Amino acid sequence: QVQLVESGGGLVQDGGSLRLSCAASGRTFIRHTMGWFRQAPGKEREFVAAISWSGDSIYYADSVKGRFTISRDNAKNTVYLQMNSLRPEDTAVYYCAAGGTYSTVVPTTSLGYNYWGRGTQVTVSS
Repeated sequence: QVQLVESGGGLVQDGGSLRLSCAASGRTFIRHTMGWFRQAPGKEREFVAAISWSGDSIYYADSVKGRFTISRDNAKNTVYLQMNSLRPEDTAVYYCAAGGTYSTVVPTTSLGYNYWGRGTQVTVSS
């Protein structure tokens, strides 16, 4: 069992930056693929970024490539999402998710993740 708690969301102006954190409980964090997803009002949850357990494989949605950076600190059981050049269309609830263990596959859909946090709101004003 992995419990995930997101933090770092808030209100920011167009072009601003935020860093989201996701703290995981348990000693198995290091084994899990980790991902970030987001859901805007009236829209389906969508993939944002993911990182393998080793950190060697990283994937981004095209919409955030070049602006967002995912990273992990296994010693702190934490995964981060650095978000730069934020746009109003980035407004959503952002969710952290944990997927398979010691996997070479990094899923880019929600079906590949077993544990989810409750989310943190990110609002970008124009």
